[in-house]
Amino acid sequence: MISDEELTALMQAINNRYGLDFTNYERSSLKRGIVRLMLKNNMDSIIELWSLVLKDNEFFQNAIDDLLVNLTELFRNPDVWIKLRGEIIPEIPNKSLKIWHAGCSTGEEVYTMNIVLETLNLLNKTKLIATDLSKTALAKATKGDYSLITLKQYLVPFLKFFPNREMSDYFDFHDKHATIKTKYTKNVSFKRHNLVMEQMNDTYDIIFCRNVMIYFDDSLKRRVLDLLHSCLKPNGYLIIGYYDIMPDYGKTKFGIYDVRTRIYKKLNETKQ
Repeated sequence: MISDEELTALMQAINNRYGLDFTNYERSSLKRGIVRLMLKNNMDSIIELWSLVLKDNEFFQNAIDDLLVNLTELFRNPDVWIKLRGEIIPEIPNKSLKIWHAGCSTGEEVYTMNIVLETLNLLNKTKLIATDLSKTALAKATKGDYSLITLKQYLVPFLKFFPNREMSDYFDFHDKHATIKTKYTKNVSFKRHNLVMEQMNDTYDIIFCRNVMIYFDDSLKRRVLDLLHSCLKPNGYLIIGYYDIMPDYGKTKFGIYDVRTRIYKKLNETKQ
């Protein structure tokens, strides 16, 4: 069992060594991540982990994947994508769109967005930026290559959105894996970005930040919500995850567009 004191000391050491501040992440989630990391590397004590994290930069960069759970799916929560296709995107006046996927993980959400955009003839008129803290996740996202076992798990939500289409319409299939077709990658820029420490220098029509804030405490949520609000164009849309809960502070920044699909709309004049 990892004590609060051990967790605090390790997070402070990581911050001092790498400039990455995890001190306001949800503590029980971080503890689970540390346990995963120790089991994966056959470590008996946190002292072993401490030593390796601080001495081996490459080990730590890979360890981020265990500390931060990267979960995403193709057409995850298909009702969200149906709402986007049928209501939200058609009502955005500017048809040259910019979309930010914050915490994009391994990229399935990004490619889902491009498939949706193609149905609206907007694929080549939209720019997507996809960011994540994990280098490993970003490398996988950039390749757009997934195992056939993984794609099979996505079939149910895919068919809810596309009951008369096949995965092969969007992926090139190989022996044990499949790669997203090139036309769905051309408008995407993948970038490493620390959501809680770094600014963004552009504004967007839609921002996805799904099931990311569940790992943050209240102060970190406020910081991230301020960033997302500043990066949205007037009347822009914020889409959070089904497991995210919008704090009261966030309700001064964003109004509910559709509570069931966790879609919010930027409030251009926030309450004080």
